[in-house]
Amino acid sequence: MAVTRALIDVQPLRSSPAFRRLWIGRTCSGLGSQMTLIAVIYQVWQQTHSTVWTGAVGLAQALPIVLFGLFAGDLADRVERRRLSIVATTGMAACSALLAVQGFAGQLPVPGVLALVAVQACFVTVGGPVGRAFLPHLLRREEVAAGLALNHIVFQASMLLGPALGGLLLGWAGVGGCYLIDTLTFAVGFYGVIGLPRLPPSVAVPAGRLRAVGEGLRFVAGNPAVRGALLTDLAATLLAMPISLFPLVNAERFGGNPRTLGLFLTAIAVGGVCASVWSGAFTRLGRPGSVMLCGAGVWGVALAGFGLVPNPWLGLGCLVVAGAADTVAVVSRGTVVQLNTPEGLLGRVAAAEQIVGQAAPDVGNMRAGVVAGVSSGAVALVSGGVLCVAAVCAIARGTPALRGR
Repeated sequence: MAVTRALIDVQPLRSSPAFRRLWIGRTCSGLGSQMTLIAVIYQVWQQTHSTVWTGAVGLAQALPIVLFGLFAGDLADRVERRRLSIVATTGMAACSALLAVQGFAGQLPVPGVLALVAVQACFVTVGGPVGRAFLPHLLRREEVAAGLALNHIVFQASMLLGPALGGLLLGWAGVGGCYLIDTLTFAVGFYGVIGLPRLPPSVAVPAGRLRAVGEGLRFVAGNPAVRGALLTDLAATLLAMPISLFPLVNAERFGGNPRTLGLFLTAIAVGGVCASVWSGAFTRLGRPGSVMLCGAGVWGVALAGFGLVPNPWLGLGCLVVAGAADTVAVVSRGTVVQLNTPEGLLGRVAAAEQIVGQAAPDVGNMRAGVVAGVSSGAVALVSGGVLCVAAVCAIARGTPALRGR
C-alpha cells in the first residue's frame, strides 16, 4: 500500500476527461516539439557550421517569452481561454507546417528559419499561461499537485525521448520529415484543447494593458508564498545551472568523446522521470512549500557534488539526483503558485512563472560559463551549488508562510 501511494497519482486522468484529453495532446505535441528542436539545430548547423548560429536558436525561442510573456498572461486573464488556447495551438501547428514545407521544398536561409522559430515561440508564449490557468478548473483542489506532476513527467519524457527520436528521423526522413511529424502531432493537441470547457474571465481586468500587468506583478511581489516560490526557482536556476559546463566537463572526464556529451542531459532527464513516476510520495504530503524548498536545496547539493567527485560515472549519478530534485521542486513550486493565486490573476502570474522558468536558466548558464572562464568548471559548479543552498535557506528563513505550506 505504501509503495502504491508513492507512485505517481493518476487520479486526475480518471476523474477529469478534459484534463485527460489535454494531457494526451500535450504528450504527443511535446515529443514533436523536441524532435523539431533537434531538427532546427541540425539544419542551422548544416547550413552554417557555426555555434553562434546554433546558439541563436535558443535565443529565438527565449526572447518572445521574455518580451511578451507578461502581456500574454494579461491576455489569458482578459479573453475566453478555450478560444485563446485553440488560437495558440493553431499558430504553433502552422509554424511547424511552414518549417516542413521549407524542409522539403528547399531550405530557407538561417534567418528565415529563426524567424519561424521566433513566431512559433510567440504562440508558445500565449499558450503557456492559458494552459496553466485551466488546471484549477479541470481538477479538484487536492488533485492540482498530482496534475502538475503528470504534466511534468510529460515534459521530462519528451526531453528524454524526443531528441533520440528526432535523431533517428533525421537519418531516415531528413529535416522535413521531422517537421512533418511534429505538425501531425498537433492533431492530437487539437483533440486536447477542443475538449476544454469554455472559460470566460470571471472578474474584471483593468482596462490598460500596463496597468493589468502591473497588478499581476504587485500580487507576485506582495504574496509571500508566491514570491518565495519564484525566488526559490531563481535561486536554483540563476546560481546553479550546469548545462553550459557540460562540454568542458565532458572534455575533462571523458576525453571530449561526443558520444558521452549527451549523457549529461540524459542523466538529468532520467532523474526527473524517476521522480515523476514516484511523485505520489511528495504530492500527497500536503506541504508543497516545504517540499519545494527541500527539492531546491538538494538540487544545489547534487550539483556541488557533481563538481567535486572525480569519477565521471559518479558525476553522472549526481546529475540523476539533481534531475530528481529539480522535478520535486518544479512540481511543488507550481502547486504553491496555483493554490495561492486568485482565479482572475492566474494568467498573469503563470506568465511570470513562465518567464522565470525560461529566462533564468539562460542567465544561469551564462553565469556558470563566465565563472568557469576565469577559474575552472569545478569552481563554477561548486560555488553555484553552495550559493543555491545558501539562497534557499535564506528564503526559507524569511518566508514563514512558505515553510508552513
